[in-house]
Formats: sequence, structure tokens, C-alpha cells
Amino acid sequence: MNPKSAVKQSDLQHHRFVLVSVDGTPVSASQGRVPEIQFGQDMHVSGKMCNGFFGKGELQNNVLTVKGMGATRMLCADQHLNQWDQVIGQVLNKGASVSLNHNTLVLSEGQHTLVYTLKDLMN
Repeated sequence: MNPKSAVKQSDLQHHRFVLVSVDGTPVSASQGRVPEIQFGQDMHVSGKMCNGFFGKGELQNNVLTVKGMGATRMLCADQHLNQWDQVIGQVLNKGASVSLNHNTLVLSEGQHTLVYTLKDLMN
């Protein structure tokens, strides 16, 4: 995962990243929930904030877009998670600028910045 080159699908595919901060606000596990994003085969994107989300991602020129993203619909006691559900949906639908520096993934769009760290389930 080269910090200076363009992000490629192969840099993301088959990796899991856990959320560290949203717009500068630190993230901690809430009621056993760890917000995350995963990239599977053929750029299948899935993850969770309060709700689970999923869709087919497209990565072009360091911009990740997930149009028509599906999601579960429930209300969480943690208001941050509820807000972040909306943020991740907006960011991925509009197209997130992607940077990957070593184990840190940053998705940004407009006023929103989500910072993740690599945490694969298996090594």
C-alpha cells in the first residue's frame, strides 16, 4: 500500500478497515459495534455504522463511488452512529476522494472526512 501512488482496486479488495474518526470526532466501539468498511471481490463494498450498508463500488482516479447503496434501517441508541449512517451514504453516493497511506484509509467528500485503519479479520 504505497502512500504516494494512485489507489488501485487491488489495494482495497479483500481488506477490512475500522473507523477511527469522522470529521475529526474520534470513534469508539459502541455497544459492541465497531464501525467498519470492507472491500470484497469485484469491489463489493460493505460495512456498518449503526446500520449495515452494501453495494458495488467503482474506483476511478482516486474517487470511490457506490451508487444505489443498500442499507438496513434501524435506530441506534448512539446518536453518532445514526448520524454517521447518513454521512457514509452521502459520501459514497456522491463519490469519495480516496487516499491510502500505509494502513490508513481516508474517504472525503465535501465537508466530511472519514478516517479508517486497516484491521483485516485474518492475516
